[in-house]
Amino acid sequence: MDEIKRLVLNQESEEDQVVSLSLRPERLNDFVGQPDLVKGLQVAISASQKRGEPLEHTLFSGPPGLGKTSLAHIIANEMNSRITITSGPAIDRAGDFIGILTNLEKGDVLFIDEIHRLSKTVEEFLYPAMENFKIDFIVDKGPYAKTINFNLKPFTLIGATTRSGLLTTPLRDRFGIFYHLEFYGENDLSSIVSTSAGKLNVEVDHDACLAMARRSRGTPRIANRLLRRCRDYAQVNSNKNHIDLKVVNEAMSALRIDAQGLDELDRRLLMIMKTQYNGGPVGLEALAATLNEETDTIEDVIEPYLLKSGFLRRTSRGRELTPMAMEHIGTLSHKKA
Repeated sequence: MDEIKRLVLNQESEEDQVVSLSLRPERLNDFVGQPDLVKGLQVAISASQKRGEPLEHTLFSGPPGLGKTSLAHIIANEMNSRITITSGPAIDRAGDFIGILTNLEKGDVLFIDEIHRLSKTVEEFLYPAMENFKIDFIVDKGPYAKTINFNLKPFTLIGATTRSGLLTTPLRDRFGIFYHLEFYGENDLSSIVSTSAGKLNVEVDHDACLAMARRSRGTPRIANRLLRRCRDYAQVNSNKNHIDLKVVNEAMSALRIDAQGLDELDRRLLMIMKTQYNGGPVGLEALAATLNEETDTIEDVIEPYLLKSGFLRRTSRGRELTPMAMEHIGTLSHKKA
């Protein structure tokens, strides 16, 4: 189960971090999908360049693996700027954050991943930095305390979050540009697989690209991960650098990923809801206890794709299986029989 979780869920692995550097698009024209977002960013970037100003502070939200980090790198490339990358949980002291801000040059991009997890103290320092490009900090204590103002060079803050609802209103309101990334369609994912295969020097048939796209849960990160596993399978079992539909089907069968992109954990959740709760409704806490998983794991990792694909629905009484899910479970039971 650990390998399957790492493979089809959106959590970024160490391998993803290394390989994504070579597969990541460098310009907006190379970015596949999210057409409204790309068009809006092209206008904003062109306008900023004509004015000779940094791009407005930008916030990207959406499920993991949809390209928020890639877009931050693209913006830095388009603006010919340097990018500094950090994350909300990594900044636990105001002093560390002050050091990051004071080292930024004019026009630099500061990317903060999972920005909703910034501590309250650090967030307070961020407000004047975003609005007026200055920071105020207090030295000494008691009657000797005094405030020192430090001017910063104009920069662009790019925040990324998987849970925009957890952002405080004062922080959210200080972003001039806001985009929510949606799950990708099969055609866009197929194009991403084809492009990535070229960068990996692997030949992939068109129908094989589509087969991987259908199993990618609407997520480019997973599409690239499946491509790498199919490449491994082709090179080891077929001794060739070519992926056809047969290779994809055999590799996915070995990895226990079905045609809908569901893995063992997804199928277990659906089966438990049917057999133990008669298809629902069932509360999140009860479902988490039965699955022996955290509620956050179900809400943030498992549910988004099941909801998007029409297998699950949320109601005021709890989670319920849809007719599509019941039909899929019936297909699985028939195969086992």
